[in-house]
Amino acid sequence: MKILVPIKRVIDYAIKIRVDPTKAAQAVQLNNVKMSMNPFCEIAVEEAIRLKESSASAAEVVAISIGPKQCSETIRTALAMGADRGIHIETKPDVRGDYIDMQPWGIAQLLKGVVEKEDNVDLILMGKQSIDSDCGQTGTILAGLLNAPQATFASNIERGEDGTFTVERETDTGTEVIKLNPTNRPAIITCDLRLNTPRYPTMPNIMKAKKKPVQTISLEDMAKELGLNVDDVLIPRNEVVQVYEPPPRKEGEMVASVDELIGKLRERGLVA
Repeated sequence: MKILVPIKRVIDYAIKIRVDPTKAAQAVQLNNVKMSMNPFCEIAVEEAIRLKESSASAAEVVAISIGPKQCSETIRTALAMGADRGIHIETKPDVRGDYIDMQPWGIAQLLKGVVEKEDNVDLILMGKQSIDSDCGQTGTILAGLLNAPQATFASNIERGEDGTFTVERETDTGTEVIKLNPTNRPAIITCDLRLNTPRYPTMPNIMKAKKKPVQTISLEDMAKELGLNVDDVLIPRNEVVQVYEPPPRKEGEMVASVDELIGKLRERGLVA
């Protein structure tokens, strides 16, 4: 069994995001900001490793990242968690020296090419969304390009002896169980928050990760190899018009009794 796990490098979830005034309020500050693996991608890596550990046959987990040179550090984190090898499609800064933030359509096209280059991919596990753009589109676009079966927002995944994947997914009205047919490979599953709790890499595994293979290929070479136009991959399908911080929350108001609370709610028309 071969599992591909696309991962993304984002601003660490614990960092307070600030608008970059030098970018005309169209981006956030990235200089000297702590970056880490997207939390939903971490969950996908953890689930891939668990499926590998529970598999009776040989299994391989391949971590893939598309982005600047620093993405190699994110791949090493996945390798330290237990992935077997990595693939890094490296992007260069644009003419202004800015970080290129690719959108789901271009990412899905590149991932499709990676899947077709790899032999016998059984499963693609990926986060349901990234915490920076919050698009949540890459998995579904990739499934469309590959004509592959998919299950989104997975909260539980089980692999049957016949190679099927049974996925419990979260919906607005409850949970839904989907079985993905192994004859249509690869299956694509996007991972939700409650699927698992990612492990912390141990020091021995961090040292071992330094010796695991990571293939690095430039975006231009990858696009040429796949017969893609680089401009078509990079061109944005939507435009960020403005980025702004949410307004500060108003201070709460203390009341002395339930009757006073109900009175104030009535004043505001919140209760009859």
